[in-house]
Amino acid sequence: MGLGTRIFIVNDDDTLKRMPMKRYHRLFRRDPEEGFLEYAGNRIRYVLVVLELENRKPVEILKIQCSYLAFDQKGRLREDERERAARLSMEMIKSSLPAQEPNHVIDAGYKFAKKRFDREFRWEPSAELEAAIFKAIFG
Repeated sequence: MGLGTRIFIVNDDDTLKRMPMKRYHRLFRRDPEEGFLEYAGNRIRYVLVVLELENRKPVEILKIQCSYLAFDQKGRLREDERERAARLSMEMIKSSLPAQEPNHVIDAGYKFAKKRFDREFRWEPSAELEAAIFKAIFG
């Protein structure tokens, strides 16, 4: 048993286009040679699927994460969008540090950050799209 990952770009008509993991990693490392000119200047939906593998074949979907990729005019990931997502991610972490002074105010900022992160950086697939993902993985 092992783990595997599949990445799919979701086109406007909900069709899937598989993205090779090597390209995905180069894109996130901001490799100057890597870009998606067909998506330049756009924000697109993508799906990251975590799989359980047996003999290098998928046997179970463990997690489906639906998010967005924002591209600059050269087809590279927009750094400002990545930084904004990272900042919100940090705000979602509830502080476990004790308050310096006792107060009766409940800090719910991390809850609001999660709602905002989900609204701005996540999306939910339709049942039809989930079926298409399942078919793309298992045939």
